Amino acid sequence: MKMQKVSWMLVAVMVGAIAGVFGLAAEGPSEGGAKRADRALERTRKMVRMLDDVYKSAVVLITDKYVNDENDFPAGSAAIALFTAVKEKNWHEVKLLDVSGEPYNDENVAKDEFEKEAVGQMKAGNAYFDRVEKRDDGRYLRAATALPVVLEKCVMCHDNYKQAKPGQAIGMLSYTLKIE
Repeated sequence: MKMQKVSWMLVAVMVGAIAGVFGLAAEGPSEGGAKRADRALERTRKMVRMLDDVYKSAVVLITDKYVNDENDFPAGSAAIALFTAVKEKNWHEVKLLDVSGEPYNDENVAKDEFEKEAVGQMKAGNAYFDRVEKRDDGRYLRAATALPVVLEKCVMCHDNYKQAKPGQAIGMLSYTLKIE
């Protein structure tokens, strides 16, 4: 009987420890919702960082390995096709937008208040900007990340990027993710 009681106590301690490690521990009623919401926001920001790394790495890889002249399919077009597929599957929304003032495609310009403010932030030298928006179906993280010219091949199709200083944003990725 004592062994069974000790086993249950050990299980309870382990569950409590695991819950604490994964942020599942019980919280007081007044602060629990806020703490959960803050953790959800931080998880969503982390997701944006991960997606940003994946998307930018893919564009650089495509450009480096497959774009050799102006007749090749541009990595930016591949990214836009990928972003469309992601949105159609209701995962999240990400857009490739111009910061230079000379968009390659007229559809790639800031349209709403967040995107316009983000363009200003990128022009000011900030690499990241975000805002939380409340909508009828919940909270959303809007985030923007800078896109500088990273390869010489980029100026093949974007002659206006030749004047960009190292590290200067010529574009940005604009993300919209539901905070869950």
